[in-house]
Amino acid sequence: MEVKVKIVNRSRHKLPEYGTEHAAGMDIRANLDEPVVLKPMQRVLIPTGLYIELPEGYEAQIRPRSGLALKKGIGILNSPGTIDADYRGEIGIILINFSNEDFVINDGERICQMVVKEYCRVDWVEVQTLEDSDRGAGGFGHTGVK
Repeated sequence: MEVKVKIVNRSRHKLPEYGTEHAAGMDIRANLDEPVVLKPMQRVLIPTGLYIELPEGYEAQIRPRSGLALKKGIGILNSPGTIDADYRGEIGIILINFSNEDFVINDGERICQMVVKEYCRVDWVEVQTLEDSDRGAGGFGHTGVK
């Protein structure tokens, strides 16, 4: 399924794109005037130069790139980040360096993925009890190893 999303690209880079035919996430690039050095355990907001208008009922999720996470220890601090359909500001990516070494972010570097997802809104129904289930109240490892 394809969804039309309006985008303003004020970066020096091409529009976000899918790496393969069946990829769920599009690569998002840093839009920097000069490289940014991210020290161990430091976090920074990286601009992208991108502005989007999502259709009502959709969100954009910002997720880490697995290669940056595994090879360099770079993650998204609020993963997944959410861009709401009514947000019109520049998309900024909060990166964090979980490694013990400095990491240099260069202009145009692929820093995260964006996945556009449909969502539903909740209409709460307040009750006094919930129906039983096989699991019940068990959580946090309750199912164990079988």
